[in-house]
Amino acid sequence: MNDLGGPTIIIKQRHHKGAEQFDQAKLHKSLVAACLEAGSPNGHADQLARRVVDSVILWLKDHPEVTSQDVRRAAARYLRIYHPDAAYLYEHHRKIL
Repeated sequence: MNDLGGPTIIIKQRHHKGAEQFDQAKLHKSLVAACLEAGSPNGHADQLARRVVDSVILWLKDHPEVTSQDVRRAAARYLRIYHPDAAYLYEHHRKIL
């Protein structure tokens, strides 16, 4: 939701065309995966992901339209506060082979 009460629109990039509404469950899932890959236990990964999602939601209130990369950068910035290793993996997930 943005500051006007409407949904935040995510402009898709890469292989996807068009736009979609922000999906906090999708963000949460990707953050949990990065935390687990960095060695966090399940409960801790879930807790960190919830904190980061909450921070991103607050950030989105001032941004009614963003790219998926904008969301990824914001999430990585907040995740870095709690788990730098997971943040690195999250930022570079498409670059790591």
